[in-house]
Parts: sequence; C-alpha cells; structure tokens
Amino acid sequence: MEPLNDLIQISQFYGKDSRYVIAGGGNTSYKNSEKLWVKASGYSLAAITEEGFAVLDRRKLSVISEKTYPADAALREEEVKNDLAAACITKNRRPSVETSMHNAISASYVVHLHPTAVNALMCSQNAEKSAAKIFGSQALYIPYIDPGYVLFKEVETRIKRYRAEHGVEPEVILLQNHGIFVGADSVKKVKSVYDEALGKIEAAIVTPLPTEEKKEKESEESHSACSSGVSVQRVVPAIRMMLSRQGLKTLKVASNALVSYFCSSEENFEKASRPFSPDIIVYCKSSYIYISGGSEEEILCAAEKKIGDYEKRYGYTPKVILIKGAGLVAVGDTAAGCDVILDVFQDMMKIAFLAQSFGGGHPMTQEQVDFIDAWEVESYRRKISAGANAGRAENKIIVVTGAAQGFGEGIARCLVKEGANVVVADLNEAAGAQAVQQLNALAKSNRAVFVKANVADVDSVDSLITATVKNFGGLDIFISNAGILRAGGLEDMTPESFELVTKINYSAYFYCTRAASRVMKLQNRYSEASYGDIIQINSKSGLRGSKANFAYAGGKFGGVGLTQSFALELAPFRIKVNAICPGNFYEGPLWSDPASGLFVQYLKAGKVPGAKTVEDVREFYMSQVPMKKGTSPEDVAKAVLYAVEQTCETGQAIPVTGGQVMLS
Repeated sequence: MEPLNDLIQISQFYGKDSRYVIAGGGNTSYKNSEKLWVKASGYSLAAITEEGFAVLDRRKLSVISEKTYPADAALREEEVKNDLAAACITKNRRPSVETSMHNAISASYVVHLHPTAVNALMCSQNAEKSAAKIFGSQALYIPYIDPGYVLFKEVETRIKRYRAEHGVEPEVILLQNHGIFVGADSVKKVKSVYDEALGKIEAAIVTPLPTEEKKEKESEESHSACSSGVSVQRVVPAIRMMLSRQGLKTLKVASNALVSYFCSSEENFEKASRPFSPDIIVYCKSSYIYISGGSEEEILCAAEKKIGDYEKRYGYTPKVILIKGAGLVAVGDTAAGCDVILDVFQDMMKIAFLAQSFGGGHPMTQEQVDFIDAWEVESYRRKISAGANAGRAENKIIVVTGAAQGFGEGIARCLVKEGANVVVADLNEAAGAQAVQQLNALAKSNRAVFVKANVADVDSVDSLITATVKNFGGLDIFISNAGILRAGGLEDMTPESFELVTKINYSAYFYCTRAASRVMKLQNRYSEASYGDIIQINSKSGLRGSKANFAYAGGKFGGVGLTQSFALELAPFRIKVNAICPGNFYEGPLWSDPASGLFVQYLKAGKVPGAKTVEDVREFYMSQVPMKKGTSPEDVAKAVLYAVEQTCETGQAIPVTGGQVMLS
C-alpha cells in the first residue's frame, strides 16, 4: 500500500533526525475515509515499520468527538481511553493519545513533532505574539491546555473556526509548551511546510547556541578533570553510590559549552530549572539538583545532603544533577534510560537558551506539572521507556581490556548478555567499533562502548577510567585481559620482545589495578554493601612453566604474585582481586591465526618435538586436555561471574583448563 509506505518513509525521515525528534517522541498518521493509521505507543519513529502503527476505525473514532464525557478529569480520561481502544482494530497496539487530534485534521498525512527550534518559540514568554509575527495567518496557535480530551476538543474547535474564517485547513498548528502539527495530502508537502516553518523560526533567533566544546588537557590530572579542576573520577562514582541505595543506578556525564553555560551559576541554572513540556517530565521529572562547585569534598558533601533532601521530598531519586565544573549528570535505572535523560535534558537546555530570543523561557506551572506526573498515559510511556535487563551482571559497569577480538571479545559478549554495561578497551579501533556494534545488537537496556586504550601507557589507562565514568558513572569490575605472546627459547628471544611481553602482560596489570581501584575505593566509601572486583585473565602458563615461552609464562607467574599482593592491600576497601587461568582457546586468533597464531609460532620454535605441520601441533596440545576441548570465552566468563558473585574469596588463581592443570 503506497500511502502506508509513504507514512513509514516520512516517519523514519524525521525520527532519525535529532533536530526534530528526541527520545523517540512525536507521532505520525495517515488516513483515508475509513481508517486511520497512527504511531502506537512504545514504537520509535526512527525505525518504525508497518507493525508500529495502530489502525483505527474512523467511524468508531468519531464517537470521541460527538460524545459528552464526565466533568471529573480522571473519569473522563478513562472513558476516552476505553473509547479509543474500542475504535482500535489492532488490539495489541496502543494508539497515541493524540489520535483524535490527527483525526480532526482533514489532511491525509499528519506529522506531529517537537523540534528544538519550534519549542524554543512555543516555550517562550512571547510565544503567541512572536508566532503571529513569524507565521501570520499560516499557523493556528493553541495556548497550553493539559493533554488529552480537553486539548483535543479545543484544537477541534479552533480548526473549525479557522476553516470558517480562512476557507482552508491550517497548514501549521502550534501548541504552546508542546510542539507542532503539520498536515498535508502528500509527504512532499509535509516536508516543504516543515522546512519553511523551521527556516522562519531560525531566522528569528537572535542568539545562536554555544557550540565550542570544552578542551581537556592531556595531563593525568586533567584527563579526569574539567577545566575548573573538578575531577569526574573523584566525584561521579561517589554520587552514583549515593543514588544507588535502592538499586544500582547508571549515570552519564555531558560536558560541553551549552552545559557549561547552565552549570556556571545559579542564575543560569534557574533558566532550565523547570520543565517546558510533558516529554521532559516523563523522562527527567520536574525538579533538578544544582551543585555550585567547590572542592571535590565540598561537592560530595553538598550532593549527599541535596540527594537526601530530594528523596525525602519526592520519594524517588533525581534524574538530573548539574555540577559546576563537572557538567550534566543523567541518572538512569539503565544505560538506555540514561541516554534518553541526557538527550531530553540537553534539548531542554537548548530550548531554554534559544527562548531568550523570544522574551525568555516560559516553563510549565506546578499545576500543569502535577497533571502530567499523575496522568495514566504518561505513566504508561514512562514504563515503556524504562526497559529492563535480566542477568547475573545487571547494571554492573565492566571494563574488559583487549576486548576488540578473541578471548576478550568473547568475555565481553557473555557479560553483555548478562545485563552488564561494558567498555571495550583496545588499541584496534576498527575491530573495537565492530565489536561494540555487535555487542549492542545483543544488549537490552544495557550498553557497550569502545574506548581506545594502551594498557602499557599510564596516561592512556587513566583516560580509559575517565571515559568509563563519563559513560556509565563508575566502575564495578575491571578485567585485565589484554596480553601478547612472543614464543621463543633463550637463544631466540630478543631483549626487546621480552620487555614488550613483560610490559603488557605484567606491568600493565599494575597500571590498570592502580587506576581502577581508586574509583572502586571511592564507590565503596559511599556504599557499605558494595564490592569491587579486579580480575586478571591470566593463563595456565601462570600456574606451570612453559617451554620456549618463558617471557609469557614469567609475566603470567608474576601476575599471580601481583594478584595475591593486590588482594591483601585492597581487601580492607572491599575490593576483591582474583586471576582466572584459562587453558587454550584453540578457536581464537591467538592460536589459530594462520600467519602469526600460536600453532604457527610453536611449529617454527620447535616447541613440539617431531611436529611437521600445524595440525601436528594442534593434536599434541589437545591430547593433554582430559576434557578433550579447548577453553571457550563462555567458560572463562562463568569463572568471572563466580569470582564476582562470591564475597569471601580473593587472591585466588582459578584454573579453567579442562583438567590440563590441576591444583594440589
């Protein structure tokens, strides 16, 4: 059906453009004389297909326009909801609450969006006057009315009046503190009207948004600090734990010129301290915390008091915290929720800033806020948007080094499936980006991100930890997996190769543990129930010597020593340190790469007496494993989860070798 294909096309066109749609908001529709197709609740315009549209019988839908409903708001909205459901042909899809407004507009196609530029005008003090100046009689302006039946009836009445006065349908309908409706009989015309409308508004904006991003210095201190000296590493993980007393939260930090403007003073914060539209209330609530800077300890003291006061007053944790010198902190139940909060609130900041061109911002009143907060429709949207994870590592923040491929990628994949938020840390950007794309395809409400990192460089490791905190709010588990192997006997091994293997397999474990434990210590200081975990992916070669492989085995033996020593030092801080010692992952690139895999290296090094082919080497190693199988990433991930879940074991080297190495 061509009209429906056009509807899908224009829905995706606007849904994928953040200038028009934030957090999947807005809705679209197509109608003929008998039926109306409208976006169903819980579907995103960006990826919508035919299954994302509710289909309604227009004859039954017209009942809502003709019927007299109770004066009591709760009873009225319940009856309207039931009548809307009765008109719905697709019973498994809940139609948009604005369906009746789509039906009241005579145009075949209706596209309702909340573009930032439009809402800068519609959420301003001079909205009506400025709209009249910009659009003249082209647009129909509707003052703010609580969403639902009352708004629909007002819009319907004003559309009829507009038709009577002008003899045509209004091309543009502007709703104060809400957004814009555009109707036309073709998607081409809809796009043309939107382009013209946005062009007119943008031409009227006097002060453009600040766009220059903050510059961060390359020193170890400023890797974790904003230009004012506030360390994200030393503040945000503590705040995460203050917020996680009723369940582990995910936080995300944004720091840019726009955020800096609203964080810079109480006066600027006030401009974005109240919501401008229903969507903001749904995702960010209606009250936000501002912390006016100071030393890191002063910020934490202020945060603890303000969060406590907030929770006592409202009965839930804040969604948005602004910290002078640190940035905007979004607080979500999941990483996906965090992304939405960050996007929605930054859009609100843009609206507040641009509204200054139209007399300043015009936030919603407390009465309007209370209606939205209690409205069943918005409660449903909030529930749908929340998402859910279910797994043994739910909402845990985990760094896996060397996770772009091989063992590390396999471990990361298992942990993502268990609900973890995973940082893929690796030097290989192309492989890392591909790995993250594949991991996010498996994720539910959790997320994976890639951070380029060199574990043998102290500054790079510190930047990795800062990026982890900015993306997720803290660090629960650090898996030191990155490693290299250069096989060779005493006469073959060069000092350069020996030092490289040692630095990455041994020294880097120290660099990573030092950086990761700082964040974990801070988190545990603010949560008596939390534990941190540092886990080295070691090797069976860390449990017994390895012929013509002494550089690798020596580093791994040393890793066990570091594990035991770190465990003793960090136990008082409730940080467990363990090593997992896998057997051979024969299917991975470390062993099977045809150019430089271990099978090839060991054949060349003569490590297997009498071996003439790579297959001879493979058979030799497989014969030493009682379970007759290689160790898979899934096997190692189970050992990792065991080490994390128990709270009474630290300093251990846990073999996962198929019986090839048995401890006595």
